[in-house]
Amino acid sequence: MSDPIKNRYEFVILFDVENGNPNGDPDAGNMPRVDAETGLGLVTDVCLKRKIRNYIETVKEDAVGYRIYVKEGVPLNRSDVEAYTALDVTDKTIKDKKKNDPDLDRKIRDWMCANFYDIRTFGAVMTTFVKSALNCGQVRGPVQLGFARSVEPIVPQEVTITRVAITTEADAEKKGTEMGRKYIVPYGLYRCEGFVSANLARKTTGFSEDDLTLLWQAILNMFENDHSAARGKMAVRDLIVFKHDSELGCAPAWKLFEAVKVNRKDPAADAPARSYQDYEIVVDEASLPNGITCTRMG
Repeated sequence: MSDPIKNRYEFVILFDVENGNPNGDPDAGNMPRVDAETGLGLVTDVCLKRKIRNYIETVKEDAVGYRIYVKEGVPLNRSDVEAYTALDVTDKTIKDKKKNDPDLDRKIRDWMCANFYDIRTFGAVMTTFVKSALNCGQVRGPVQLGFARSVEPIVPQEVTITRVAITTEADAEKKGTEMGRKYIVPYGLYRCEGFVSANLARKTTGFSEDDLTLLWQAILNMFENDHSAARGKMAVRDLIVFKHDSELGCAPAWKLFEAVKVNRKDPAADAPARSYQDYEIVVDEASLPNGITCTRMG
């Protein structure tokens, strides 16, 4: 792998949904998440990280150094045990071995970072105390995402559907169809803001230039292998990346985020937006502080 990144980054992701549910809320019957005060739609950071993880897993297919730690159907303990096995320790012998090797905790953590892309990227809590005390440490990842928020208020719709396949023999004697419901957002453009810390990459996880290139690729394509009837048509429309010319950065993140404006092409339009073409995305590069380079990857 290449060396850890040397520059700090901030980035803005713009993605949209058409006739789908981008992130259901289990506390609200799986309806699309909405900010109750503003009516703006929400998509959690956890949801977006799942899409990125799934893309990495699809592309890399568990290649060395690019495995996924938080993975469906794989208990975390199973991966933790691998680190212990690689360093010839167990949950019963680790205390004694730490007395002879004060760096053992760091070695275990570094092994996890080197082998699992999502730990190297997002960090992880790798401490579990279920039946056995497996402790691979805690890692604060250099890449962090905020919640995505829709540019304008959304109006989730409940659509009633029918099916001709009846579940049981008893029901088949009484009816020919069954009813169901789908929740959709007719259209919504969402904005998510993220951060990449070169300082944490160098000090902790070793997140590299190759990892960063793969991250941009995963963000741009995170919905392309995730299509389903429930999620409708989702696509990343733009990825705007701000690169600092130093490790710690040379401007506050909020100044860079404020340079990205999302406006309706026709501010006087009464009709709700129904496509990406209803918006224009403007980056005020003239307002960017010295030492900042802006790249649009969408």
